[in-house]
Amino acid sequence: MKQINVNKQIISHMLPVSIMLMTIYTVLPYLKAGIPFVSSLNSTTLWWGISFLILMMFFLSRHYFFDTRNEDNLLVVWIYLFWNIVCITRGMFEAEVYWDWKGLIGNSMALILPIVIFSATNKIVVQSLFVFYVKYGLPLFALFAVMIRTDAFGFYLMPVSILILFFPAFTRRQRILILLLAAVVIFSDLGARSNVLKFGIPFLILIIYYLKEKISVKLLETARISLFIIPLVLFILGVTNVFNVFNMSEYLKGDYVSVGTDNQGNRVEMSAITDTRTFLYIEVLESAINNNYWFLGRTPARGNDSNTFGVLASELTGRNERLANEIGLANVFTWTGIMGVILYFLIFYRASYLAVNRSNNIYVKMLGVFIAFRWLYSWVEDVNNFSINYFMLMIIFGMCFSHSFRKMTNNEIIIWARGIFDARFINFQYALMKKKKYEINMDANLTTEEKKKIIV
Repeated sequence: MKQINVNKQIISHMLPVSIMLMTIYTVLPYLKAGIPFVSSLNSTTLWWGISFLILMMFFLSRHYFFDTRNEDNLLVVWIYLFWNIVCITRGMFEAEVYWDWKGLIGNSMALILPIVIFSATNKIVVQSLFVFYVKYGLPLFALFAVMIRTDAFGFYLMPVSILILFFPAFTRRQRILILLLAAVVIFSDLGARSNVLKFGIPFLILIIYYLKEKISVKLLETARISLFIIPLVLFILGVTNVFNVFNMSEYLKGDYVSVGTDNQGNRVEMSAITDTRTFLYIEVLESAINNNYWFLGRTPARGNDSNTFGVLASELTGRNERLANEIGLANVFTWTGIMGVILYFLIFYRASYLAVNRSNNIYVKMLGVFIAFRWLYSWVEDVNNFSINYFMLMIIFGMCFSHSFRKMTNNEIIIWARGIFDARFINFQYALMKKKKYEINMDANLTTEEKKKIIV
């Protein structure tokens, strides 16, 4: 028992560090030229080791922090992880050259990342992640803002995009800080369209909070389902050449430009309606059909045939393949096939359903709508790689699946959220938890097993 408590203490102290490691790992490729010491950290071997450590910590932590009341709902996550492991194993037989093995290892890390969801069902674990990020990550942003390109600001500050959904729960000073950080991301590089959307959409979803007395759960459910249906409808319209949502230049007249950062870090004018996705869909779909891997996938060791980007890869592998695309769902399809896409969809759908229809507070309901938006956006971008963006998506899944998050009242969420910035609210939260635990232990209607199973 003593050893178990020691292990739990060690893991509980190590878990919060993961959010900072993920943040730094994500922005290292976006360092400006001429920063030798920090850029030397951008080592594949080093970060593979750290990535493996993060995965192991969350794998072990589920024994101590997983809310067991979510076992049935999280069955789909276990099935998805099992299928990913099957595809990874198949990839060991598909890998032919060094670069295949390197791609397999890197992509496997991302495919196993959903293991984070289990510990993220624990509201204390999630709070500790945000607390660590606010305490160390936000002050360090002043330093990293000088070293990284402006289009990477959104990656570094990705956890803040989640805090926007808890905006009404914070104090005035905390709200001002969140607004300032969001403004930095949005206005520092309007050309980084993905980050602008991920910070802008949460503010639109906040309308639900301010109209919560007028918006019914039925209306939220309609909006949620619509966000799942829209991409499929648009996909069918695009494939049948009826309407291509990506080729807006065909339907809109005029110049829509913004100033952004190119791949070399230069500030340039960019068109806001340039079609950068249609040709990717064509390559991904044609590759799957021509090579007959559309159902089971080509495994994470391989990519899709690409006449556009594959020429660069052919110098290394001898094949015109692109290991990963900017479209998150396209990667799931290429690596794990239709089987993987269906399971991936079910995680999004189940998490958002529980959040919207089975929660006692408006904040988790908004998270459910945001999850539905992220499904829609996975058809456009939202790359599923080992990054802070994908990591935070797993955290949101855990929060939506979590019975303890969903059963909290609006006032309890306020205490939880303010504890991210102010330790006094954490102490108050623990006092309430002890009181509740005492009441549970005194409840004669509950069996001993039921009392043990309840995690506050």
